[in-house]
Amino acid sequence: MNDNPGPSSADEKKRKRVAETQSDSTTVSTAAPTVSDAADVDDDDDILSLEKSLSFSDTLVALRMMRAQFPKLHKVSVLPFILRSQLYSSVKDRTQVDRDLETLKRDGVLRVFKLNTGQDDNAIMFLDDYIQQIDCVLKKIDSNKEGDFAVFGWFKKHVVMSKLEPSISHQELWSLLSVGGKVKDDHISLLINAGVLTRQLIDQRMYWFAIPNIGSILKGLSQGRKELLSFLNRRKYKEMMLAPLEKKRLRFSPLDVRFHLRDLIGSGHLRTVQTPSGLLVRAVKD
Repeated sequence: MNDNPGPSSADEKKRKRVAETQSDSTTVSTAAPTVSDAADVDDDDDILSLEKSLSFSDTLVALRMMRAQFPKLHKVSVLPFILRSQLYSSVKDRTQVDRDLETLKRDGVLRVFKLNTGQDDNAIMFLDDYIQQIDCVLKKIDSNKEGDFAVFGWFKKHVVMSKLEPSISHQELWSLLSVGGKVKDDHISLLINAGVLTRQLIDQRMYWFAIPNIGSILKGLSQGRKELLSFLNRRKYKEMMLAPLEKKRLRFSPLDVRFHLRDLIGSGHLRTVQTPSGLLVRAVKD
């Protein structure tokens, strides 16, 4: 091997480490049932009105449609995720939704994440997308320590694939990572700084699994909820036809109105009423 020093040698080492961890993600992805079909939705579906794609009888079909309809975000690199409340707005049997999500988690199709935007807020991301999201963040990490990048491969292969719950203790995290190699405190810090883990406020020895780069979107999620509810509550009858409402632009959220409508209908803040002219959206009185 020609160990030739030069201005690009550090970059070459970094690219090599990234490539090694990406090869681990290939192993993880092929071991799980494929979910690439989630993106293989006809182009027409991507522009379907919410009124034509509000109700589904199958949880996985609903997840795939919502993934395809996830808003195109600018300035933030986050792959599609779906809120549990959005599923509740589209699949009427909530108990069945929860059962289906547990089955899909066990089958390695998706992961469920606890969000800090509300007590009952959960995000759902297809596992292939989550692995890809980690790899995207990994490419941007600047670390001069030779062994640092290995922890991401251990995390994807030994932690993500075996720990299905939304949280993990420090002891269990350390134990699972140790299957891949010798763990150091710096490794845990690197995972936290990359955004794949966050410490729980009530217990610093517990972590939530997290979606990297999602912070600014969660701020927009909270602000968009308030903006949309405020808009409807200011109207005379606190209601509006769905078709024109869906075309409204929000000032304080990068997410589109359709995303927020699904969320607020599923959480019970809004309800829909069928009229001869189409679906009506009405704010629910506190």
